[in-house]
Amino acid sequence: MRTKILGVALATAAALALTACGGGDGDGDKPAADVSTAPKKAAITLDSPKAKPDLVLTDTGEKKYELVKETKGHPVLLYFGYTYCPDVCSTVVSDMADAAKKLPEADRKNLKIVFVTTDPARDTPKRMREWLDAQGGQDIVGLTGDFDTIQAAAKPLGIFVEKPKKEKDGSITVSHGAEVVGFSPKDDGGHWIYTAETTAAQYAKDLPKIVKGENP
Repeated sequence: MRTKILGVALATAAALALTACGGGDGDGDKPAADVSTAPKKAAITLDSPKAKPDLVLTDTGEKKYELVKETKGHPVLLYFGYTYCPDVCSTVVSDMADAAKKLPEADRKNLKIVFVTTDPARDTPKRMREWLDAQGGQDIVGLTGDFDTIQAAAKPLGIFVEKPKKEKDGSITVSHGAEVVGFSPKDDGGHWIYTAETTAAQYAKDLPKIVKGENP
């Protein structure tokens, strides 16, 4: 890790948010750590911003999506998860979507919420669009593509992504960090980390500042 706070922050976030998900139909999502209360302050602010991944994948319209190009100068919330996750991922996505809807229209349109699948073999563009819409995320960008590319993009952000594993009983285990990375519109750097414990109310409180590139 590049800085002390980054190492501590991301290690803490990973301990809080790491999920190991399984089940024949994608069921059985369970947190790797037991966290009973959310932090009073939701955002973990990094001393040194993380570079936005130079990620090129396929969006839910089956078109090429260049993350850096498409989100340049926009506030961004970036999350790695998957649609067969029955608990953590749907909660995180719906909480972000709910919070975004409370922003003024101009700020809501400016904000980019991006969901990158960690299970690209099963998460087709069509399935991702239907799933995101079901979480209230009609404006959320869904991306899928080559697993190695996705894993490589997550690693510099300190987000753990492991290749989906088929178990002997036929279930699929998908282990991934559940952190959300917030990028500033001022420099396109990742300045904030949110854990899976962050609530819709906490996002709603922080987003007005994030869209302006200010620390929440």
